[in-house]
Order: sequence, then structure tokens, then C-alpha cells
Amino acid sequence: MHVHILGIGGTFMGGLAAIAKAAGFRVTGSDLNVYPPMSTQLEKLGVDFVKGYGAEQLDPRPDIVVVGNALSRGVPVVEAMLDRGMAYTSGPRWLAEQVLCDRHVIAVTGTHGKTTTTAMLAWILQHAGLQPGFLIGGVPGNFDGSARFGAAPYFVIEADEYDTAFFDKRAKFVHYRPRTVVLNNLEYDHADIYPDVDSIRRQFNQLLRTVPSSGRLIVNAHDAELETTLAMGCWTPRETFAIGGAADWSARIDGAQFTVYAEDREVGTVEWDLLGEHNVMNALAAVAAARQAGVAAERALEALREFRGVKRRMEIRGVIDGVTVYDDFAHHPTAIDTTLRGLRARVGDARGAHARDGARRMGAPRIIAVLEPRSNTMKMGVHREQLAAALAAADLAYFFCPADLGWDLRGAVASMGRRARFAETVDALVQGLVVEARAGDHILVMSNGGFGGLHEKLLSALRRERVTP
Repeated sequence: MHVHILGIGGTFMGGLAAIAKAAGFRVTGSDLNVYPPMSTQLEKLGVDFVKGYGAEQLDPRPDIVVVGNALSRGVPVVEAMLDRGMAYTSGPRWLAEQVLCDRHVIAVTGTHGKTTTTAMLAWILQHAGLQPGFLIGGVPGNFDGSARFGAAPYFVIEADEYDTAFFDKRAKFVHYRPRTVVLNNLEYDHADIYPDVDSIRRQFNQLLRTVPSSGRLIVNAHDAELETTLAMGCWTPRETFAIGGAADWSARIDGAQFTVYAEDREVGTVEWDLLGEHNVMNALAAVAAARQAGVAAERALEALREFRGVKRRMEIRGVIDGVTVYDDFAHHPTAIDTTLRGLRARVGDARGAHARDGARRMGAPRIIAVLEPRSNTMKMGVHREQLAAALAAADLAYFFCPADLGWDLRGAVASMGRRARFAETVDALVQGLVVEARAGDHILVMSNGGFGGLHEKLLSALRRERVTP
């Protein structure tokens, strides 16, 4: 069967292509832009894809067209597909019907932490010898791709609340019929789809209605929005996780290591390179969910000690003359804040080392945040009032501020004063960063897209300017 995927460059649809290929389907696709890591993954798989959404890509006629949620009416390939009466479906529905229907699905949900938690959980099950299938919204360091068909019964999926397709406005995750669900957190996001947080809660409640009473919910005990959502209706036993406090699974953090407790029993300690309390919470959720697949907590912690992270989640892209450049996917104020606080805890606080005259201690590490407001919610300016506070842990913040942004970014972060810098082009950002950077700095680049190749442009410019041949 020939499956043609529209929007194949996205992490979900690109992962779907990998699964379909492994399941024996002939796979082709198209997208407007395909960039690493998905372009690399598709090339390794030998999946043919074209750029653009012209109607000609439907010749020869595929058996079914899988339509990504970035596609809408008026796009030539969509109009041709409908006019010709071709078979079509959404990515989540195709996955549910072709792969998930006979699996024990473990779904990881939440506004933040889905990708990392899903990657941790897939690796724990792999480490335990279970060979799970998985679909992750990024490329985990412990695997060679973002998705795998895997072996029955377990399939781990990053379960997104974004809408399914132009012809199905339900959240993606309602298609998956999971038996185990991780509820990491819930905040307002996806303002292009949802008018308020109430509408997101309703989608989560729809998901809860599909989880059997013999299943299990793994719930963040700190999150009040999740508690409100559960109060709308819950028919499945739950376990909770938290850092400190009363929970079924908890952790105590000590520097770069944390100790896990199952109720009052100490399970073990993990020392790792990941940053921040949020990643410890992700780990607790993964350990608890893996227990539902029969993996003992002690075995899960063994796996976490070998966890290598996920590309574009605090990924170090290079160190040039003492300047470290990171790539991170953070684009929501909460994610920006937790990522920066995690990095600050690791590198120390330059600003807390001020002398009485206000001078900065020489040699203290600085964090320079670089932000592209690229997500649909960011482009709409929905979180503009939270941006300055979210960047509190950074010493400086450079903003990509294109002329057509549509809202006053400079005004929104005016309270940051001289800590905020702006540029209308990627090249101007690079130029400013190269002039500003000094040995010991940590430059954290945050975007949910390719950011115009900023990372490599910055590293190349640093090499030219700072490294003596």
C-alpha cells in the first residue's frame, strides 16, 4: 500500500513515516520546509519527499493520503485530493487504526515535558528488554530516530492536545485509546486553536473518558489545573508524583543527583547531566508509568542513569573559546523559565555575586538567552506579559524581532531595561552575540523551529572571530 503524507517534515508526521515504512508500507510525502533532525531521519529511512503542496504530487495516485494538521482548504494538493475522491485520513487516526489498535498504549500528555518524558519512558522499557514501539516529538539520544514500530504489546506515544486535521478539530490524543496516561501539567497554550484554558481542559477530559477503569493515570500532584480537570470526571485509578510533599512517587534533589521514593520506601539515586527540577518530575512520571508495564522502579532508575537526553532539549551544539551554545525547544514562558532556572542552578549565579558597588564579579558565568517568538501562540502575543519574568534568570536576552511580528515585543519586555537586546534579522543577532560573548558565557538559543540556522551561523562566526588558526 502506498501512503502519501502531507506535512511529513513535522516531528509527528515524520515519525509516522518511520513507523509506516517499518510496517511495510510504501511511503512518500511533502512539506514546505524540512530541516534537521527530521530531514536527516527521512533521508536515512529512504523516504522520498518533495517540497511544496502542488497537486502533481498525487500522480501516481497513492492508496491513501495522510493529512497533517498544518494543511487546510485552499491548498492545491488538498483541493485535488478532494476533487478526485481520494481516500484520506489524519495522522492520529491512521496510527490508531494501523498500529495502536492491538497495543497497550502509554500516552504522555501535558503542556510541557512531553517529549523528554516520552523519551525517558521508551528508553526505560527498552532497557528492560521490552522493545517498545514509540513516537516521540524529538530525537532521543538513546535511539537512532524519533519513532519505531516496535514489538507488541507496548507503544509509548507523545500525546499532543493540538488539533487533528482541518476535517477533525478534536485533540490528537483522543484517537489513541491509551491504557496508561501520564498527566504532566496543564497550562494555556495553542491560542490559535483554543480560546481559553477551559477549552483545553475539556479536551483533556475527553481523553480521560477513553481510559479504561483497569488502566492507570500518572498525575502531577503539584498541578491545580490537572486537579480541576480530574474533577470534571475520572473513572481510572491514579498515582501521583511530586518533588517533596505527599505523593505516591517523590524525589529529593541534591545537586546533580536525585533520590526516588515509592511512598515511604527509598528506591534509589540517579546522578545525571540533565538540568532542572522539571526533568526530575519528568523522570518520576516515567518511572511510575514504566511500572504499569511491569518494570520495577529499581530497573527504571538504572535506565535513567544512562539516559542521553533529546535533541533540541538543552542540547549543547558547540563550545568555542569557552562560549557554550545550547539549542532548546522552549517557547512557552513556563518552559523558558524552568529551562533557564535549571541552567542557572548548574552554572552558578553571576548576578548574585555583585560587589557592593554593583560591579559584576569578574569571571562569573553569564547566561545569554536568545529567543525567537515563532510558535503560533507567541506570534499572537498571548504570553507577552509573562515574557520578562520568564527571562529573570538570564543576564541578557536577545530577541528576534522581525518587522512583521504584529505586536510590540520591545514594549512587552521594557521592564528588562538594558538586559534586553533586539534584532530584525538572524544575521544581526549573530553579529550582536559575537561582539557580546566572552569566555565562560552560556548562550541558550530557544525556538520551536530552525531559527534560520542561527546555531551553526553563530558557531561559525565565533570560530572565525575567536579561534586563532
